[in-house]
Parts: sequence; structure tokens; C-alpha cells
Amino acid sequence: MSKTDRIESLKAKHAQIDEMLHREEIRPHPDESMCHKLKREKLALKDEMTRMQASP
Repeated sequence: MSKTDRIESLKAKHAQIDEMLHREEIRPHPDESMCHKLKREKLALKDEMTRMQASP
């Protein structure tokens, strides 16, 4: 898998997790631990994308 393909894959996963987080947050009684878990996953993906884009 090329670097560009990997970054695109990470972006897709980031968007998917963002949608999951949104659905959880709009529920009548959102699961706070699930929201925190999803936010951590999103941040980890964003950090990995940033590192990959910065490396030559």
C-alpha cells in the first residue's frame, strides 16, 4: 500500500469514526465512555495522518 493510499484509508476511517461519534452524541443518553473512546481513536488517526504527510 502506497503512502497516499494509506493516508486516504486513514481519512476514510476518521470520517467513519466521526459519524459514529455524532450518532452516539445525539442519542438521548449518550455513553460518555464510548464518546471518549471514539474521540481518542479520531485523534490517533489524525496524528498518524499528520506524521505521514510530514515525512518525505
